[in-house]
Amino acid sequence: MSSVSIECVAQEGCGIGESPVWDEKEGALLYVDITGRKVCRWSPLTRQAQAIPVDAPVSSVALRKSGGYVITLGTRFAALKWKEELVTTITQVDEDKANTRFNDGKVDPAGRYFAGTMAEEIRPAVLERHQGSLYTLFPDLSVVKHFDQVDISNGLDWSLDHKTFFYIDSLSYSVDAFDYDLQTGKIGNRRNIYKLEKEESIPDGMCIDTEGKLWVACYDGGRVIRLDPETGKRLQTVKLPVDKTTSCCFGGKDYSEMYVTSASDGMDKEWLSRQPQAGGIFKITGLGVKGVPPYPFAG
Repeated sequence: MSSVSIECVAQEGCGIGESPVWDEKEGALLYVDITGRKVCRWSPLTRQAQAIPVDAPVSSVALRKSGGYVITLGTRFAALKWKEELVTTITQVDEDKANTRFNDGKVDPAGRYFAGTMAEEIRPAVLERHQGSLYTLFPDLSVVKHFDQVDISNGLDWSLDHKTFFYIDSLSYSVDAFDYDLQTGKIGNRRNIYKLEKEESIPDGMCIDTEGKLWVACYDGGRVIRLDPETGKRLQTVKLPVDKTTSCCFGGKDYSEMYVTSASDGMDKEWLSRQPQAGGIFKITGLGVKGVPPYPFAG
């Protein structure tokens, strides 16, 4: 094993940093600050993050084949043109619910944008239960709802052979798998593959590496864990200097760096003084594995 090293690369403490995505064309890391209502792009060359403010909580960002990005904004799927700082609504979900918002989202290998909703939080991880749903935005801009009764729709990714969809509903404290049909985008046969230990706390964002193992950020657990979805065993734990780790992705030139987002919302002054990097973006090197480049939305 090479030695693992952790560095805070962007210190502008996010309220809730989320949805890190490597943009290879720009050589930069995209991420969002949900409660700060901004989409950010951090460049390893300038070591600076640019931010575009938006008009609602923005919970995920993804690449778009035709240029620009797609985001989940409030209860909307929307398009973002970076240079113009222009956001346009694609479509809306959960119109019958007054207090929900999108949470995590990711594009599947066929270019469909999967994203789920949750009730607005009263305080971090405290909310009305079973208000969320999981949706897919198809390239023709139609939307399908897969299921509802979700607490906090969170991490998602696909197996390397594209036959399994991995998914986290945070308050179930587990990582689940579904059979996945790449042709249709349909999912079925839900099963549990890993239950979190008490000290790992709440499962949040997730990504997969080129060995087919899952990496899960543990909110309030201050760590990312590596899981084998076949055996259900935890293979590795990497602890970070902040408690509220929210999501992770691979990036950098050869996808050998891991980027981890974090949150500062819900922390009092004393807690923040102990963890001044809360809400920062962290880069982990030396993991000895690489990640899978993100898929762009095909619509």
